[in-house]
Amino acid sequence: MAVPHLKPWDVAVVGEIFADHVFTGFPHWPQPGEEVIAEGYVRELGGGSVNTACGLSRLGRRVRLVGLIGDADFDWFEHRLGEFGVGMGGIRLEADGTGITVSVSMRDDRTFFTYPGANRGLPELLREQAVLTDLTVARHVHFAMPLSRALAATVLPALRAAGCTTSLDVGHSPAWLRDADNIATIRDVDLFLPNAAEAALLCGRDSADAYVTWAVENDLPRVVLKRGAAGALVVADGALCHVAPPVIDVVDTTGAGDAFNAGLIDGWLDNEPLGRALERACICGAQCSTAPGALAALPHPPLLRTLRERTYRS
Repeated sequence: MAVPHLKPWDVAVVGEIFADHVFTGFPHWPQPGEEVIAEGYVRELGGGSVNTACGLSRLGRRVRLVGLIGDADFDWFEHRLGEFGVGMGGIRLEADGTGITVSVSMRDDRTFFTYPGANRGLPELLREQAVLTDLTVARHVHFAMPLSRALAATVLPALRAAGCTTSLDVGHSPAWLRDADNIATIRDVDLFLPNAAEAALLCGRDSADAYVTWAVENDLPRVVLKRGAAGALVVADGALCHVAPPVIDVVDTTGAGDAFNAGLIDGWLDNEPLGRALERACICGAQCSTAPGALAALPHPPLLRTLRERTYRS
């Protein structure tokens, strides 16, 4: 088994990659047949894998991004990821186009319209032995995708045998979240990271208390609940911890949950208690929301330390 601190990557992030088209500043949600004018527009790299990888790299972690894009977008991705210190070595090119997401963001929430594109090849990609070997040389592997039970049963034991810890954020995947077979996958990862809407699909009720009860009843080791403006909580080995978020002026919530994941994994790699790691996570998620798009406002370590002291130690 590889010694964790001698591995070349702190985190391998694998999952769906998109080109995001983010519209912000709508006065209200349009009715059928109605046109409303956005105050802002950003074209940006996106998808939970990209957002979390860039967030972790901004925090000083060595990151390997693994996923699929259309070959026509290689130059754009190489340049933009390079600005965050993330390389293209784990990216495969597909004839099918890069996945596309249109994000319509208002102050308190957002809606996505998505075309999966090249991401449809992710399950086959993860079945390749060379890709699995690539993942095993990271200290931690984060999956930003719905990981099927059959695939999880192959990949997760191999990663654990190689000394990797793991986390999972399946995003808004109703079929996956409603399938009781996937509780075994949640039990097999070290950190499970849904938001409130996703948690409601899991436990059948839109309630933090119901989610906590569900997690304890299913003997899940460490599950998080991302609650937006209400902060976040973690249930770890039956114990509950809640952290309130910092107060910010929200511009765009696109990617906030992915930035949260980066902060939590950063704390996990430093062996912080999960309650303290949640502080990092809440700050990263909140800071991400202060600018349009998922990448523009990701914090670096000095800003994270400053905001953490100001929010939780004053």
